[in-house]
Amino acid sequence: MGIKAPKITTILALPETSLWANRRCLAICAIVAMANMQYGLDSACLAGIQAMPGFLKVFGYENPAVNGGYAIGRTFQQLIGSFLTLGAFMSSIFAGFFAQYLGRKPALWAACALTAIGAAIQIGTDSQSAVYVGRIVLGIGNGFLVTFSNIYNAEAAPAHLRGITVAFFSIAVNTGSIIGAAVNNATQKRLDKSSYQIPLGIQFLVPAMLTIGLFFVPESPRWLVNKGREAEGRKSFETLRGDSMAAEDLELEWVEMVKGIEEEKKLARSTGPLDMFRGNDLRRTLLCYAVIASQTGSGSWFVISYSTYFMIVSGVSVDDAFKYSIMKTGIGFIGVGMGMFLMRHVLGRRSMFTVGAFFQGMFMLSMALVATTSPGTVTLRNSIIAFTALYNFAYNAFVGATSYPVATELVSTRLRAWSVGTSISLGYFLAWLTGFCSPYFINPEALNWGAKYGYIWAGSNFICGIFFFIFLPELKGRTLEEIDELFERRIPAWKFKSTQTHIHEEALRVVKDRDDIRLQDSKDPVELVEDAKN
Repeated sequence: MGIKAPKITTILALPETSLWANRRCLAICAIVAMANMQYGLDSACLAGIQAMPGFLKVFGYENPAVNGGYAIGRTFQQLIGSFLTLGAFMSSIFAGFFAQYLGRKPALWAACALTAIGAAIQIGTDSQSAVYVGRIVLGIGNGFLVTFSNIYNAEAAPAHLRGITVAFFSIAVNTGSIIGAAVNNATQKRLDKSSYQIPLGIQFLVPAMLTIGLFFVPESPRWLVNKGREAEGRKSFETLRGDSMAAEDLELEWVEMVKGIEEEKKLARSTGPLDMFRGNDLRRTLLCYAVIASQTGSGSWFVISYSTYFMIVSGVSVDDAFKYSIMKTGIGFIGVGMGMFLMRHVLGRRSMFTVGAFFQGMFMLSMALVATTSPGTVTLRNSIIAFTALYNFAYNAFVGATSYPVATELVSTRLRAWSVGTSISLGYFLAWLTGFCSPYFINPEALNWGAKYGYIWAGSNFICGIFFFIFLPELKGRTLEEIDELFERRIPAWKFKSTQTHIHEEALRVVKDRDDIRLQDSKDPVELVEDAKN
């Protein structure tokens, strides 16, 4: 008897395997997502050391009129935040050049070295100029860490878990923020240099752990296939999937991925920065830019960078401000968990953005209204504490958890490093703009708006919510290759969810044809004659 042909049925979608079945892929993505802890550590460190007497004795000036007895110059305050952003902007915008020749892992290793060097420069100097250099170097490393870690996790994960693996970004950032805030609180009463050198020193933690962890991480299979290294890509793909799915499902996902990348190459004239703004890629690029810009448009950079200082100038004691900063960050961490659950089981990508923008805007507006009606009161102080915590919860549960998954999904594999890299550069530029302008609004030496600054961010959130409701397509549950097809067919945003794609059926047909060929090759001549007669 000959070997029977496998029964081929039409599979509408790949099976959604469990978290436990995908434990290997999730563990690998968690190692890569650790890169984003550096962003959280540095943000918490910067927000805290600006209010530490030990730091202000070296880089600030004595001012008995403010809490703590020392103040920081507006220019220095602007530049220590701005130069980090400048460095991140520089590295993110050139991520595409790096990705043309080297993979995701080499970029992350290079970033580890740069962040360690940047932290070391800041720890070992009393010079403001040297601090600026350290901030730029650290920023360059941070830009690569954020860009390539999120690209990797988007390319490595199965479609139904992609939102979770890329949302590891928020878990890592908040973990770093909690550690940074806790260390700040432990050292803030010290009056010597160790008060800020210790928080800066913990920034060696991520480069050390990630450098070792990357030895256990395979290169992105999509990057390898895109570079023509299909055998290596297949090995990497099998490592990531492990035993999470049946052999026929694994083969089908692999064929769909390869076929999608090949089709994209056929349609593309070249791979370069200008291709982001040609044809269908223009729409994808602009949406990607809008998603990343919404992080700044929500007011998150203001809350992340200036919350502790903001509380102090608003009347909260130095000691309480550091404690409330830890509380705020912890609440944000809970928000991340809720956001991942909502994104996986309840809401689509577009709903996450619109709902999040509404709540964020309401919390900012409420804080500003209290500042207008009850200035200089205990009510205002308590409102600032409450609404910044609630805002942090909402941001991490919605826009913070969703922005990087959507940004990496929106763009093509061929241009992902270019598109995501330049969009993150735009995000860093807007963050720099926020960091540069915020002191003018909140610093007592300038406009001294205090919590009234929330009016600006409330309006910005509402505008973002309206934009995403109208223009953002729903991508939940789609493979990256399905998303490529939908954009190539110019499907309107409101029809993405209901439109049937063809890439899966084409991949299924390829797998069936291969099985038929293998079956024919396995038969002896007598069986082939009998098949022909029948």
